[in-house]
Amino acid sequence: MTEIQPVFSTSPDAWDRFVVAHPHRHILQTSPWGALKAQFGWAAERVGLARDGEPVAGAQVLYRRLPAGLGHLAYTPKGPLVDWADDENGEQLTALLAILDRAARSRGAIVLTVEPDLPDESVHRERLRELGFCPSLFGSLQPRRTLIVDISPGEEAILAAMKQKTRYNIRLAARKGVTVREATEADLPAFHALMAITAARDRFGVHTPAYYEAAYRLFVPRGWARLLLAEVEGEPVAALMVFALPPRAWYFYGASGDVHREKMPTYLLQWEAIRWAKSLGCTTYDLWGVPDEDEATLEAEFTRRRDGLWGVYRFKRGFGGELVRSVGAWDRVYAPLRYRLLVTGYSILDTWRRR
Repeated sequence: MTEIQPVFSTSPDAWDRFVVAHPHRHILQTSPWGALKAQFGWAAERVGLARDGEPVAGAQVLYRRLPAGLGHLAYTPKGPLVDWADDENGEQLTALLAILDRAARSRGAIVLTVEPDLPDESVHRERLRELGFCPSLFGSLQPRRTLIVDISPGEEAILAAMKQKTRYNIRLAARKGVTVREATEADLPAFHALMAITAARDRFGVHTPAYYEAAYRLFVPRGWARLLLAEVEGEPVAALMVFALPPRAWYFYGASGDVHREKMPTYLLQWEAIRWAKSLGCTTYDLWGVPDEDEATLEAEFTRRRDGLWGVYRFKRGFGGELVRSVGAWDRVYAPLRYRLLVTGYSILDTWRRR
């Protein structure tokens, strides 16, 4: 068998073939995601282990310059992509981490933050500690808790698993004249306008229009994302961008206007996104982000809470799905003093912002 070799620069095409074939594939580890982030303050690098020029384990690492000359942050979203359980007697994972250390240090990183796509189980937490990681003092960059809908059954079975009110709202939207179509690049201004309305109404941050435009151009032509637009008599009333890497799909960005809300366009829109993902062969649909609380607390509090992700939980819970919590963000610290200074600085800034 050909020996496995370290690789410090993998071509986008070879990398994406590897990601698509990996059992833990995730859209945040694809080269278009790295290209997207590279347009907005990050640098992307794909490193790992290869056999005959093809990756067998690896990670897309994003780098960002830190303030006050502290160095760089190295960040691996939903990676590394490696067999965490039994990877050739542990040698593959050890070799991969050595490569990640070398790559991160060469960029002047003071810490490597990883957010593996692993459930929050003691076996995974202990493995990360054994490998020299500690829970990140910055917290997770991606939502730790989400609802994942099983879309492998037929459409009627998927609908039957939803809350009764959600099924009703999906059908109500269709009866009230809401239509959903695939949006084109020419519809991006309408999407931006709906995003601005949603951000102002619900008080949460959104990306710039340029960010969503870049995401559209990087993912939609490849068939890895779709922008859907809900309309009433030709007027845009809601929109979403859904991503897919079969057998998985993710709902990342959604927006709605202030008119025709009583017609429940967001429900029909989400249903059509599920149907699109299912048509590609996806079996799971990740609703991407709910409050990081246990199910009992979520169900007890969602009717009165509106802060943070609480506002969207009431909507998302209606589509059913399993509540899942990830293992979160873990840090491998290279420069302890500068790391502590950075943590202290961000803590002070966060306190000031909350005043």
